[in-house]
Amino acid sequence: MKSLESTRSPLPEFGARVIPYVPLALFAGLGAVLAWFWKWPCRIDGAWNDGTLRFTNFCYTDIYPLWINEKLNEGKIPYFGYPVEYPVGIGGIMEFFRRIVTPMSDPGTAFYDLTVILMAICLVVGVLLMAALAGPTRRWDALWYALAPALILTAYINWDLASNALALGALLAWSKQRQWLAGILLGLAIATKFYPLMFLGPLFLLTLRTGKWVPFLKTVGGTAGAWLVVNLPIMIFAFDGWKRFYVFSQERPADWGSLWYFFNQKQWPFLGDSDRLDLLGILSLGAFCLAIAVLVMTARTRPRLMQICFLTLAAFMLTNKVWSPQYVLWLIPFAVLARPNWKAIVLWQIAECWYFFAIWLYLVALQPGDEALGISGDTYFTAVWGRAITILIMMAFVVRDILKPEKDVVRQSGIDDQSGGVFDGAPDRFRIALT
Repeated sequence: MKSLESTRSPLPEFGARVIPYVPLALFAGLGAVLAWFWKWPCRIDGAWNDGTLRFTNFCYTDIYPLWINEKLNEGKIPYFGYPVEYPVGIGGIMEFFRRIVTPMSDPGTAFYDLTVILMAICLVVGVLLMAALAGPTRRWDALWYALAPALILTAYINWDLASNALALGALLAWSKQRQWLAGILLGLAIATKFYPLMFLGPLFLLTLRTGKWVPFLKTVGGTAGAWLVVNLPIMIFAFDGWKRFYVFSQERPADWGSLWYFFNQKQWPFLGDSDRLDLLGILSLGAFCLAIAVLVMTARTRPRLMQICFLTLAAFMLTNKVWSPQYVLWLIPFAVLARPNWKAIVLWQIAECWYFFAIWLYLVALQPGDEALGISGDTYFTAVWGRAITILIMMAFVVRDILKPEKDVVRQSGIDDQSGGVFDGAPDRFRIALT
């Protein structure tokens, strides 16, 4: 006779695992809807085509104008017909929706609408992935990603939510010790936006400390393989179109939002030198990464993976020559997973919201005849420095938590590294002892 244990339906167990995530999915859906309503003033009255209204209504998006600027409205295929300025992941999304909306009466608006639907799905998925990374005792921390004020303001400016979902999925796969899948998802994330490449650094440093080389090499192999699978065909058959993103990134000057833009506009000696910009960016990022490496390799208690991911990504943003408003979307999940302390996060969100409004008012002031509607450069730069300083404050607290793990609210519940995968509970194989 079969035992009751062997005949028990798996559905109740599945339901018990899924049901706790349903409210989070609903909250993420609410965040997606609120973000959609925020862009509504531009969508309904054609303000996207007005250089002033799209800024004074605070509803600017890249998605709609790129329908025209990247020649999608002319039937051009990304990379083959026109060299778009984005990695192939975004180019693929563009082409997919271009084919759908071309027969429609208002294809530009339809292109925006379908893209928003996809980004909304990516937000919901990303929130659920973040909750799974946080673990059952802290899954509600994912509400910060679902409903953060800066997320609602910036969610649909660009395609960043897609790369977020892929990157979070990669790190969740790593936490479940599915390294090949982690690598594949990370490769796809890098093929969509460049910033997830930074997460290989934390994995390498913690691998160096624990000696878990086989899982790391599997992940690197999967990352390289997935990136090549989606990039190589475009590289072979449309190399000039493919390379535009990389050439554009290299040749781009200091742009709005970055600290380098402040130094350039204020004509600081050395730091404001445009000819040294790329070198200064590389050196400053290298200095941050070296400091993070020393921290990881010398801390008495091995840092958590999410702490190092946050520090590395924040360093990348602080030293980048471009810092668009929507880049806040990259950092929200990792800031919360690294240190779920509401006071520092609220302060940072206030700074990000101020920057969101300041950049559009600053751009209005740069348009002849509309100067009175905008703000001065000095006022704008308070927002530039405000978000940089609040991120540095959060980084300092994370470093404090690493050096004094008893201050880490995540570890106070007896957890070593919920998201660490093979690093969770692993003994040190290599550590530089300073004391």
